[in-house]
Amino acid sequence: MTKQDIEIKTQDGTAKARLFRPAAPAKAGVILYMDIFGPRPALDQMAERLAGHGYAVLVPDLFYRYAPYGPFDPKTAFAEEKTKAALSVLSGGTTQGMTIRDNAAFLDALAAEGVGGPIGVVGYCMGGARALNAAATHPDRIVAAASFHGGNLASDAPDSPHRKAVSIKARVYVGVAGVDRSFPPEQSARLAEALRVAEVDHIIENYVGVGHGWCVRDHSVYDEVGAERHWRRLTAFFGETLG
Repeated sequence: MTKQDIEIKTQDGTAKARLFRPAAPAKAGVILYMDIFGPRPALDQMAERLAGHGYAVLVPDLFYRYAPYGPFDPKTAFAEEKTKAALSVLSGGTTQGMTIRDNAAFLDALAAEGVGGPIGVVGYCMGGARALNAAATHPDRIVAAASFHGGNLASDAPDSPHRKAVSIKARVYVGVAGVDRSFPPEQSARLAEALRVAEVDHIIENYVGVGHGWCVRDHSVYDEVGAERHWRRLTAFFGETLG
């Protein structure tokens, strides 16, 4: 496995990203959309693990417009007013529309690195909605889209992913935290209805007993049993759709 730091020219500037490659030629490319705490060792480890399954994994910095920032410790960031305010600025100021604009550059960056063909996407926390919106925006390229503890996947906001379900051609997997204020049961039902009406091949699975952020090792609510279940689901999902 190798990793390289790259810079991606977007419509709004230059996004730093890290690309993880398997030892053998990659079966397919994957974009991993970060959670609110940004690129860091915990996400690198997750990308490395995916690369170990044969995928070239791109982890772009979605907050590049505000760089430099952080780093943040997920265990304490929301307990301290200064870091809580900084995260609010970063997440609130980086809209879905901005990431939707960036996605073409992310896909082009993979192609420029020799990673063509069908692409998979996976997002955590704020990255979950971005993964689904990416699938809706690039149905010709993205064939698999997964979200884990993604927030606001079917909110009242005009950029909520469920509103674009009709444009999604990818298979969709949504792993839901058992208790998650950012994705309550009524949103889950709304997303399920939108995907079903749009005839999207999808699974929405409830991980009972885990909290928002359970998949990521440096989160305070990290749950090893639940995280390993997430890995089994994700690798099987990508195995079926990306090979």
